[in-house]
Amino acid sequence: MENLRIDTMIKYTKHTLKKIEELFSELEYSIIYGKGNFSSGFCLVESQKKAVINRFFETEARINSLLEILTRLKIEEDQLSEKSDAFYQSLMKQQLAAEEAENQEKEEATKEDVNDIEKQETEGTEKQEVEDVEKQEV
Repeated sequence: MENLRIDTMIKYTKHTLKKIEELFSELEYSIIYGKGNFSSGFCLVESQKKAVINRFFETEARINSLLEILTRLKIEEDQLSEKSDAFYQSLMKQQLAAEEAENQEKEEATKEDVNDIEKQETEGTEKQEVEDVEKQEV
């Protein structure tokens, strides 16, 4: 999972993108789809309340970029309409669930790596012991 976004639950549709763009509008942020030299695919100019998204991104990447920006913003309850706030809260819950799932995957992968290393060390030690016994017998 390169992007740790809520790809396990969110629908990457134009409709979802539109709803997220409406959130930004209510937060008085302008979204600009343009080109620029930003490695993450987006640039956030907080002082001007502008988010610049790579214009060559498909819908999924645009949604993920906007969600990444949303997680960085400090949003007060009264900034959003009731409907938008419910959507925002839903997005953040899904984001948290996705992050927890990714952390669990990383933990499991780390455990597997540790087990592999321990197995290799054990096999190496056993092989060395066999070689030592063979040398003593000769």
